Amino acid sequence: MDRNIYTVEDVLELLDGLFAPEADRWTSGAATWWDDFYTDRSKPVPFFAAKPDENLASYLDRELITPGRALDLGCGPGRNALHLASHGFQVDAVDLSPTAIAWAQERALQAGADIRFRCADAFSLTEAELNGPYDLIYDSGCFHHLPPHRRISYLDLLDRLLVPGGHFALTCFAPGESGASTLPDTAFYRDARLHGGLAYTSQDLRRIFSRVAEVEIRRMHDEPVESAHFGEAFLWTALFRRNAQE
Repeated sequence: MDRNIYTVEDVLELLDGLFAPEADRWTSGAATWWDDFYTDRSKPVPFFAAKPDENLASYLDRELITPGRALDLGCGPGRNALHLASHGFQVDAVDLSPTAIAWAQERALQAGADIRFRCADAFSLTEAELNGPYDLIYDSGCFHHLPPHRRISYLDLLDRLLVPGGHFALTCFAPGESGASTLPDTAFYRDARLHGGLAYTSQDLRRIFSRVAEVEIRRMHDEPVESAHFGEAFLWTALFRRNAQE
């Protein structure tokens, strides 16, 4: 009889395996799914446009965040990484999809932006493989594609890579218009799928990220097509700050 569970990571990997292969959006095995998603650049996907999240632009305009080292989690075609670089940040950007990373690199080359792109599972990267610790960790749409048990990995990443006094920001599905799931955590393991992503309430976000101090949680502003920024009202935006004394 095999006895293979010795560490927390062993448990997390076991729980990963409870999901059907086609449900995977978070491990390196999901790269092919994301490649298919990003291959046709002409698709009318709002966040394919090379413009930053409106909340990220707002944080910069209001000087809630200031230039330093930044990590863009699930960077996709690099739109937020480019915006951060244009404001003086030293940016590392990570995504599972080689196709998304190639697109992001093309955009960075065209813009003359010096961004370090990594095609990898962010949770498997060590500090030595990145350029951290970071003054800002930014996530636009990664967190809500994680199964419940991988919140542990996510919080560990923040603990390891966010400097004391640094900021963490994310956008994620809110209940309702997004169509994302509001099922209890146990249901995802019973169904072996994530139902298109997990929706969170503001109370959920405050509870999950209680280790960092809330600066602002609000709905994303709905931005028209002609806007210089991306914005969809079915998303939460959240900005947190790590205690400077840690």
